[in-house]
Amino acid sequence: MFWYGHDPSGWGWFTMSVGMLLFWGVLVAFGVLLVRAVSRSSDPGTTSGTGTTSGTGTTSGTGTTSGTGPRPTPQQLLAERFARGEIDEEEYRSRLSVLRPGDNAGYGKR
Repeated sequence: MFWYGHDPSGWGWFTMSVGMLLFWGVLVAFGVLLVRAVSRSSDPGTTSGTGTTSGTGTTSGTGTTSGTGPRPTPQQLLAERFARGEIDEEEYRSRLSVLRPGDNAGYGKR
């Protein structure tokens, strides 16, 4: 149908060209997805957005935070929970007294 003798017709050239374009398109798309997956797994602390984090843990711009900043201390985490209203003042003070170094007065109380 597409062949006249030993040379392909116009449709044969067209289908071969489209097939080759599709092949290379799929190959390039696979490469792009592979690169994105590898770069995303190598930096697990990133989120979508445009900003980046400086070494102090503050965000410049909106969004991306890299995991390179200092981790919050247990006292800071406890203060955040108290600020969000997850725990009341009595529980905050009792847990804080346990976390403070050298202050074992609250240790073991419940």
